[in-house]
Amino acid sequence: MSKKIAVLITDEFEDSEFTSPAEAYTQAGHEVVTIEFKAGNIVKGKQGKAEVNIDKSIDDVNAAEFDALLLPGGHSPDALRGDDRFVNFTKEFVASGKPVFAICHGPQLLISANGVRDRKMTSVKAIAIDLRNAGADFYDKEVVVDDKLVTSRTPEDLPAFNRESLRILNAA
Repeated sequence: MSKKIAVLITDEFEDSEFTSPAEAYTQAGHEVVTIEFKAGNIVKGKQGKAEVNIDKSIDDVNAAEFDALLLPGGHSPDALRGDDRFVNFTKEFVASGKPVFAICHGPQLLISANGVRDRKMTSVKAIAIDLRNAGADFYDKEVVVDDKLVTSRTPEDLPAFNRESLRILNAA
């Protein structure tokens, strides 16, 4: 059964942390919907290897429309978490119990949404202390799965991240 996956993303995202999961999800028959400040915007990856045409404005979506949430890393999550609309969208997703996939700096949005306490997680080393301080149980592993929450550290972990994300999507 095809799932609809929301992606909160803006400029300076980590290129492969969006392109690799998005490709894996669409190849598996799922729909990937990019969400930013304004539909039609083009956002660029920090490595200069990817450009993403934004499908929807954050003002035109709600968490109930989607089956899963992808939070790629890079500088994107830090930029988005300064806007309550993105934090609230993330908070609704966490509260719904639907699958959430966050890699690298992606968990920054989960921290701002108070969605990490007592969850088993990983991330890039730079925000490990932030996760711990927000109450997460941090593990330095390529992929950590806690119920329907899948987290990974860096682009090198993408094969495991994609595998576990797809396993959760297909089981949901």
